[in-house]
Amino acid sequence: MPGEETVKEKESQKNGAADAKSKSGKAGKHPTGVDDTIDDPPPNGSRTPSEQDELEYVPDGGKDAWVVVLGSSLALFASAGMINAYGTFQNYYETTLLPSTSSSIISLIGSVQVFFLYFLGTFTGRAFDAYGTKVLIPAGSFICVFSLMMVSLCQKDQVYQVFLSQGVLFGIGIALLFNPSIAVLGHWFRRRRSLAIGLTTGGSATGGVVFPILLEQLIPKVGFGWAVRIGAFILLACLIVSCLTIRTRLPLTGRLSFRTAIDVGGFRDPRYTLAAVGSFLLFYGFFIPYFYIQIYANYRGVSPQISKYLLAILNAMNVPSRILPGYVADNVGVMNVFVPAAVICCALILGLWLPSRNAGEIISFAALYGLFSGAFVSLVPSYIATISPREKYGARLGSVYMVIAVAVLVGTPTGGALLKETDEAHFRTLIVFCGVMTVAGTVVLAMAGAAGHPAVRRFLKRRSDDESTTDGEKTPVDVEAGGGEGH
Repeated sequence: MPGEETVKEKESQKNGAADAKSKSGKAGKHPTGVDDTIDDPPPNGSRTPSEQDELEYVPDGGKDAWVVVLGSSLALFASAGMINAYGTFQNYYETTLLPSTSSSIISLIGSVQVFFLYFLGTFTGRAFDAYGTKVLIPAGSFICVFSLMMVSLCQKDQVYQVFLSQGVLFGIGIALLFNPSIAVLGHWFRRRRSLAIGLTTGGSATGGVVFPILLEQLIPKVGFGWAVRIGAFILLACLIVSCLTIRTRLPLTGRLSFRTAIDVGGFRDPRYTLAAVGSFLLFYGFFIPYFYIQIYANYRGVSPQISKYLLAILNAMNVPSRILPGYVADNVGVMNVFVPAAVICCALILGLWLPSRNAGEIISFAALYGLFSGAFVSLVPSYIATISPREKYGARLGSVYMVIAVAVLVGTPTGGALLKETDEAHFRTLIVFCGVMTVAGTVVLAMAGAAGHPAVRRFLKRRSDDESTTDGEKTPVDVEAGGGEGH
């Protein structure tokens, strides 16, 4: 009868779903943690079919998605772009505002900004997973604008005022903006995610071109205070647009605790662990050319009218290098772009910067290093996204940024310690150190890419299956004694 057939069909579907759920639960548990989804997702039975379809669907374009990219790009233009302009601030501080303060202390202010940017990403990533962007973006916007207004009021030779307002307060503000602005793209893009992240991080590089030139032109005309205030008003305009356009699409957990602020589950995946170690080594030396290229040019006798624009050249070449690698990575794979870019940077540091002696060689290095090193910033979050569950992406990216934070905090001070005197021997030591760290990071990244190769993954899964079988052969006494891992 039709009614009986309907009942039988429903029971069959129900039993089939239960079997599928049971199989998926077993297949997802590998002691080595090499599955693509390290953390078991919530059971599908707790969601309605429409909710499940919504989670699986990714727009990968459209007006709403690209509007979010616009807002994220402006957020990074206004926040990280100002960090990329710190070389201009340092020059003014050394010559005018803080003449009695050592160069290393002034450089530390810039390093502290970057440290907060990456270190607090650990917590802002988890906060994004829980609450989205509706609090983080407005709060970060307010803090960034307020901190620059405070910088404009700093008095001469009061280094603590600059340290607190620009180093600490501005660093906290950009930390609230940076990670959520990137993590939100995972809600809107999958296939073209690397391109979207590249366009967004390109905003920070553009800011690194605009703000140094803007400050260089405004300070002689209106003074330092009003030059910084004008920059703060530009930030305000950009960040208002960001607050109105950045929004999440997927359901949020609504739960936040210190226990879940750091997601260490990713470190069970060898790809994630190697990527974190490789990123640490790369970013240990990443900012050394940004901080010391102008000093090196002055040592080599390059005209000040040229050397003061080397930072702008570096950042200008960063723009295409943060967008194009993302576009290519969407088609050929992130590591197939990341590793070659890192190899080229190794060759540029040791093969071009180290033997450079004149303006042409130094400018060439600045342009080419900016062109290829920009891929580091955009491809780290892209790669973490490819190996992390979407609901854990913010926290996993934040955990990697915590590792990077330590590298950027100690990297440039290490460079300063190596450059005790501006002479040939000390500069050679500095450049070789930068090159060695970049080579080491490249090797580890290549290992991460190899760990993700299908053949390697199948081998690791076979080993984990063998270990699971061995664990399953324990005696009842062993199990009662607590020997049954994974249950």
